[in-house]
Amino acid sequence: MARTAEYNLGPFTFPRGWFLIAKAEDATDKPIALRYFGRDLIMYRGSSGRIAVMDAYCPHMKTHLAKNTTSYVVTDGKQIDGDDIRCPYHGWKFGPDGVCNEIPYSPASIPKAARIRSYPAREWCGFIVMWYDEEDNEPQFEPPLLEQWSDPKWVHWKIDDLGEIACHPQEVVDNIADKAHLGPIHGSTDIGHFENVFDGHVMRQSTITGNVKMPGMRFTNETFYTGPGILLSRMGGMMDSFMLVAHTPIEDGTVKVWHGLTAEAANDPPTEQDLQIVEMFQIYSRDALVQDFEVWANKEPCFEIMQVIGDGPFGKTRTWYKQFYNPLSEAGNYNVDGKIITKGTLRDAWPEKVTDAAE
Repeated sequence: MARTAEYNLGPFTFPRGWFLIAKAEDATDKPIALRYFGRDLIMYRGSSGRIAVMDAYCPHMKTHLAKNTTSYVVTDGKQIDGDDIRCPYHGWKFGPDGVCNEIPYSPASIPKAARIRSYPAREWCGFIVMWYDEEDNEPQFEPPLLEQWSDPKWVHWKIDDLGEIACHPQEVVDNIADKAHLGPIHGSTDIGHFENVFDGHVMRQSTITGNVKMPGMRFTNETFYTGPGILLSRMGGMMDSFMLVAHTPIEDGTVKVWHGLTAEAANDPPTEQDLQIVEMFQIYSRDALVQDFEVWANKEPCFEIMQVIGDGPFGKTRTWYKQFYNPLSEAGNYNVDGKIITKGTLRDAWPEKVTDAAE
């Protein structure tokens, strides 16, 4: 299992950005334990609907706030009090910002250090997302905007939880620049276009391809990362749809992966047949991701890519990715804004002399 330091990404172990951590339905008035970014976390939904995510341990005596079923605080249904949470051991109460606001038996004495690290969190397209930043800055950008989620003609995705994979997220992010894998892995043919655009915290890929299983069909993909952990891909051809691929670090070198697909139905409102068609298309999309997943799960870490003509812009992608592993004040040092159109794989489409093997 490779570590962040081996990729020479920067001083931070985990990247800065928005990450999926749970299904929205998992956020209830009962706290649950999570493990991400090498930390034990808790998550719950307050009475106002506010999502709270914070470190798991009470600063008083290091009690885990979500791993108790027998305390009277828990069994009497008093652990979640409005938007606050009580420690099951001594009843200390903390707001969703992590600040202790009540010690029942010592009301005049709340230490300034009585606080738990909390994280910005919200509901997004059927998920709970949290902002992680090793410098504890406020969010520098928003999760991706998916306007179609509120359109009743679009069928929401069914969340595919693909589990954990012992793979550093760098290997996953490389995929957005990898033109040459489209044929061998996914059966893409006649790749007429492969372009990457780098724009601050966003990285895009656009493609036009055929597919060996559907001769005569042309497919378009507009794929983009918003930060380091959430990817959406708008796909055209058979139907207008968005594929979601999201990965969140659990430990240094281990990630959890989710997939989903939302698509525009032929009818408004969608019919039962529409729902079945979208479900089948999601299965097809998931199976395509699993093709990549199998490679990621079984490859050695690649610290230096043996770049050749026809590969995508791996070098620029890895430089773009470094901005999230470095202090915010230094993120601009990794600005690679611009567009790269990767050269084709047919020799007669190449210029006579190629000097830049990074395209």
